[in-house]
Amino acid sequence: MARKTVPKKQRTGAGGSVVVLGLGRFGRALALELVDEDTEVLGIDEDAEIVQALSGSLTHTVRADSTKEDALRQLGVHEFDRAVVAIGTDLEASILTASVLISFGVENVWAKAISEAHGRILTQLGVHHVVYPEHDMGQRVAHLVRGRMLDYIEFEDDFAMVKTKPPADVVGLPLSNSAVRSRYGITVVAIKRPGEGFTYATPQTVVEADDTIIVAGRTRATERFSELS
Repeated sequence: MARKTVPKKQRTGAGGSVVVLGLGRFGRALALELVDEDTEVLGIDEDAEIVQALSGSLTHTVRADSTKEDALRQLGVHEFDRAVVAIGTDLEASILTASVLISFGVENVWAKAISEAHGRILTQLGVHHVVYPEHDMGQRVAHLVRGRMLDYIEFEDDFAMVKTKPPADVVGLPLSNSAVRSRYGITVVAIKRPGEGFTYATPQTVVEADDTIIVAGRTRATERFSELS
């Protein structure tokens, strides 16, 4: 059962507020990152040891059964507009928790899924954002291992952004003269000189061999471009 109510007036941080239900590895990492970004976090878990361990790190931590509507209502969860169901292995708890949040009318519900079937059920319930952490991270690491890219983010609709080193045939040329878009089907969107931060790339930007660049385009095009470096 819930042990305390979180007053609404305490949930007004500069980064807003989020309730995270389930504080396992994924939920804990997510909640701590949100706190680091100046977001107030109410963390909920049934495990007393987990709640105790995070009690000084999150804005509020509460031991409660997230599948129980009364317990969540007592905590004021229905007043949040952002919630994350970070429960993975207990599919029943994940689905029931998501269902309660949707019935509350929470405007933005994210939920972790561990399989396509799990994700499909969450979507059918009305969850707004279904994420597959293990699958997505495995896919990202696979791309990093395969090629020479330094970082990789894939979006929906076959679009990706890649951090990589420039290939030799674009070095020393302004981007407008290197014709990377017509030749490789990608766009250089940012560039980083050694010892400096990233800046937006322009047609006049001259790429040097020791620069780091961020390119965007179709997934396979970005992969092929990174393999040229």
